[in-house]
Amino acid sequence: MATSSHDTIIEILCCLSVKDQLWCSWMEDPYFIKLHLSYSLKTNTNHSLILRYRKFQFLSVNYDSPKTTRRLKQPFGEQKKPIQILGSCNGLLAVEYYYNRIFVWNLSTRKYQVLPSTKIDFSSPSICYGRSIYYGFGYDRVSDDYKLVRMVYSLRSNCWRRIKDFCFYLIFYRELGFLANNVLHWMVFKTRESSNRNLVGFDLRSEEFRLVELPDFCLDENIYFDVKAMGGYLCLTATHRELNDVVVDVWIMKEYGVKESWVKLMSSTQPDLLPGSPFEVPLAFSKNGNKVLFHNKYSRGNRDSLVWYDLGSKRVEKVGIKGVPVVYDVYLYVESLFPVNKKPHR
Repeated sequence: MATSSHDTIIEILCCLSVKDQLWCSWMEDPYFIKLHLSYSLKTNTNHSLILRYRKFQFLSVNYDSPKTTRRLKQPFGEQKKPIQILGSCNGLLAVEYYYNRIFVWNLSTRKYQVLPSTKIDFSSPSICYGRSIYYGFGYDRVSDDYKLVRMVYSLRSNCWRRIKDFCFYLIFYRELGFLANNVLHWMVFKTRESSNRNLVGFDLRSEEFRLVELPDFCLDENIYFDVKAMGGYLCLTATHRELNDVVVDVWIMKEYGVKESWVKLMSSTQPDLLPGSPFEVPLAFSKNGNKVLFHNKYSRGNRDSLVWYDLGSKRVEKVGIKGVPVVYDVYLYVESLFPVNKKPHR
């Protein structure tokens, strides 16, 4: 009976948000921390959207009711200096402050850890191209460690390590790596002269790079495509014209690393989903999996930069968030109790 009661209490606590558990002694137990995060990921609960705008201001948007917002305080106070989110993973944000200081920030517990500084040798062909620095942030299940890739930083050992040189050419300025299947990914060229884009993955366990095969239609110059991660899968968005229509197709890779497992999730010609730009980014599935949340990255004056697409009815529902400027970046965030070293900021 005692064991049953104990298990029931654990199940109830796993359902609560991090904010509701800050008083509880369980929040420092490593087993419960992992159990709570696992429950949140499995049930698609305790999720929110983080909006960054004006380069240094942040809003937290309730995932189930996107119209509900909450302003977030910076760890370093209200200084108006640029803060760039480098990655989001399991309730932790890797953040660059004022272009040269990097820290890991748990928004839910309000704690953060400043990473040691390191110099970058721009004469070496690593994850740098054109004197721009490229990052990726993720979790390695095998070593139970969070890693930030610039070279490689390990949160467990609190140090930077050099990995093998990056033998590809990155495409976009300061592009951030996206995580799927324990692998960080970037879009690259194989050579400076190449016009065909490729997807390269960095395995956080083996710390090896390898190419991930894309569908054959990606070789078509008339198709614009981009790849991100959604719901744990690689997700490819392809934009092309059919007669007088602009078509957006969304594909996901059901079995990681298997080219034949790319399947079409949806196809839309709705103008509401295409506000004059091909830069549609699928962010996440709804809690029941029936809808996909899109971010219009360049909405050209349209304030409704977030839209829900119903996979069944194929209808589009605009999401209006009051008090938010037209241009902002969006990051998916899941609450967690994962500890970092510093005390909570006020």
